[in-house]
Amino acid sequence: MNSKLVFINIVRWLLLLFIQVFLLRNLGFYNLATPFVYVLFLLLLPFRTPNLLLYLIAFVTGITLDAFYDTIGVHIAASVTLIYVRILFISVSVNRDGFDEPEPTLGNMGFKWFSLYALLCIFAHHLVLYVLEAFKLTELSYTLMRCLFSGLFTMLTVLLIEFVFYNRKLR
Repeated sequence: MNSKLVFINIVRWLLLLFIQVFLLRNLGFYNLATPFVYVLFLLLLPFRTPNLLLYLIAFVTGITLDAFYDTIGVHIAASVTLIYVRILFISVSVNRDGFDEPEPTLGNMGFKWFSLYALLCIFAHHLVLYVLEAFKLTELSYTLMRCLFSGLFTMLTVLLIEFVFYNRKLR
């Protein structure tokens, strides 16, 4: 990775974590839908990032959020799960050796690929997050409903952010 890409990703990490912790932490719609925009940082990490570094970045991101949300390992597990699903999806759908684009963005990959990629990663993240948060099977239907609504809200937010920063030269 070149230094410009590293700098952009550090700024993206700081900005999205700031937005998540200080603006969206207490935003919730009837305790059913909460947006988690920090997952966009994990989704947009470059293709050529080594898997061990991806897991380390997910761990640091998760532990940072756990510190602010007063949860013990919930965001770590959800972030690492997101990275696991990301690695599986990219290994199945993209030939990384012959690929010229540095990041899996909407502008580089197209709407269909990016929306499927983001949808799978976000719902895996939210499923682990809310199941570990509730940690009881008696509230399974409520937990799955929270996962669904928060996942849709996060997906909508991620797509809106991606459309705002859509790479204009590829249109």
